[in-house]
Amino acid sequence: MKRLLFSLVMAPLLYGATTIDEIVAVVGKHAIKMSDIERDLRVTEFLNNEPPNSSLPLKKKSLERLIDQELIRTGMASAGNAGHLDSQAKAMFDQLLRDRFGGSKTQMMTELRRRGLTDSQLLEQLQWQLVVLRFIDQRFRPGVIVTDEEVRAYYEQHSKELSQAYPANHTLEGVTPRIRQTLEAERINRNFEDWLAQERKATRIEYKVEEFK
Repeated sequence: MKRLLFSLVMAPLLYGATTIDEIVAVVGKHAIKMSDIERDLRVTEFLNNEPPNSSLPLKKKSLERLIDQELIRTGMASAGNAGHLDSQAKAMFDQLLRDRFGGSKTQMMTELRRRGLTDSQLLEQLQWQLVVLRFIDQRFRPGVIVTDEEVRAYYEQHSKELSQAYPANHTLEGVTPRIRQTLEAERINRNFEDWLAQERKATRIEYKVEEFK
């Protein structure tokens, strides 16, 4: 589930002090500024361990993520679902610290500063990811059902890939839980994407900068 949703929703929603006040778009009553886009790119590049890149196509992609995230925020507010997940976010922070920086907080802070970020901004982003995943699971999982026939059809269609991925036990019975989880995640993701498309149609979205239209 997390793998399927990461590229769509796992970009930061971090609005704070700004140095550039140009409004790029308005979603409902919320303004998205150029500084929001630039910070979004910095955090996304840090998490993906990518070099800085502020090209216009990436800025446009960032703006669309931020628009989607504002719609998600509104959806969470209307559903009364905006809880905090501090301990889980801290665990993700610690895992990133261990995996990429060998546990050296100094090295991580140096890299964050190089990208114009702080550890609190990173923690805020990680917590946002968890909140969104919980919102999606609670809002779009109910009613998702995968039948035994669908599991068998998937197994027959992907038997070669499954045997390579799970050589020790690639029988239908052995991989059924993984297949069911995959199919459920795909449907939850589709439900979420359909909801986002509907919210975009129902919400006033105004682009203020010509090159971002």
